Amino acid sequence: MLPTLLIVDDERATREGLRSALEEAFDVYTAAGTAEALKILKSEPIELLLTDLRLGAESGMDLLDSALALPEPPVAIMMTAYGSVDTAVEAMRRGAWHFVTKPLNLDEVEMLLKRARRNRSLESENRQLTHQVQQSHKLERLIGKSAAMRQVTELIQQVAPTRATVLIEGESGTGKEVVAHTLHHLSGRPAAKLVIVHCAALSPQLLESELFGHEKGAFTGAAQRRIGRFEQADGGTIFLDEIGEIDPATQVKLLRILSERTLERVGSNTPIKIDVRVIAATNKSLRGLVDAGSFREDLFFRLNVVRIHMPPLRKRREDIVLLANSFLQEFAKDNQRPLKPLNDAALHMLLSYDWPGNVRELRTVIEHGVVMSNESVIDTRHLPHFLRSAPPPAEESTPSTKITLENPPAFNLHALEADAIRCALGAANGNRTHAADLLGLSRRTLQRKLKDLHL
Repeated sequence: MLPTLLIVDDERATREGLRSALEEAFDVYTAAGTAEALKILKSEPIELLLTDLRLGAESGMDLLDSALALPEPPVAIMMTAYGSVDTAVEAMRRGAWHFVTKPLNLDEVEMLLKRARRNRSLESENRQLTHQVQQSHKLERLIGKSAAMRQVTELIQQVAPTRATVLIEGESGTGKEVVAHTLHHLSGRPAAKLVIVHCAALSPQLLESELFGHEKGAFTGAAQRRIGRFEQADGGTIFLDEIGEIDPATQVKLLRILSERTLERVGSNTPIKIDVRVIAATNKSLRGLVDAGSFREDLFFRLNVVRIHMPPLRKRREDIVLLANSFLQEFAKDNQRPLKPLNDAALHMLLSYDWPGNVRELRTVIEHGVVMSNESVIDTRHLPHFLRSAPPPAEESTPSTKITLENPPAFNLHALEADAIRCALGAANGNRTHAADLLGLSRRTLQRKLKDLHL
């Protein structure tokens, strides 16, 4: 994919001359003034900005300031017919990467832009690596010792280093986006972009343009070429959340990308090669949508290369304490509050609730408890009111607690005792006295069991 360049000059001849000279090496956008330029910068992934110092009655310096204040600023080069050392120094001081004077040497301009692009690529890679380190705590959201979560983590570790397309299924709030982050982080391209698209939030017309981009004049209002999300993710990963919501026309285009690794922008017949790893997610059964006739079967097969099913929280209750403890630490830190444990009544309430909103709902409940508690512990009265009035969990939601001759436990008594102690210590944030109280033991007995069980 060609690097994107925005040329800003109030003289049409200059803009078009530069476009003609540079469009083989760059994906060129143009603007005549500050307002038009900022609109493009805010809507497109512009890597390079080449702007005149004087834009009629406006100042290129003001545009420079606004451009460099964006979340992902371009590398800026100033050009002017009124060059001076003072002007150059001021432009560099305010963040310009370089400064050129008119009349322009086109070879020099192209060379500078290519050097600037290489510089931006290095900076972008460094930022991405830093971001990965800062966001690495998100991996902790895949907390779980349940058999279902062990299967998920094992599958992620096996699939992540490959290029295979992954379909993540599961109810809302089970952590599908976290799985996508983890797959990308553990892939061979973690420094590249992870681009996220929430398909259900966009109309069919907007979704097509958002995914594949469009050419200038492709439809009413298409005043500039637009780079789509797939092109933005080139070399990296795209995560298509709620894939079951896309319309039939978009399904056809997506099928072509998966089968041929090429796309066409809206309004263009020119194929563009891309290298993108696709991860999709849905809270519906895609197989059911295929049977209902609303989703293409051939696209389903392309997406369903590797399927990861995220279990609902009610079917992995043994993970609730571990998740709650992690959220307690997170929100205590975020809200600058002391770390407080859940008392046994609050813990029992969490374990007795059915969690229709899954891990996302548990996270919200723990945040509420951290914020509302002014005591040394978090009690039931610090948790949201709906938990107290909730009916007991459905019988089918806790199959792991039913131990019969036909369904014996898959662990021995020592393992069960060790798990109970670990859960209590987790709920007590490592405080052995409080953990002993939760278990109904003396502190001395707990210490002896820790030693006997080699914990």
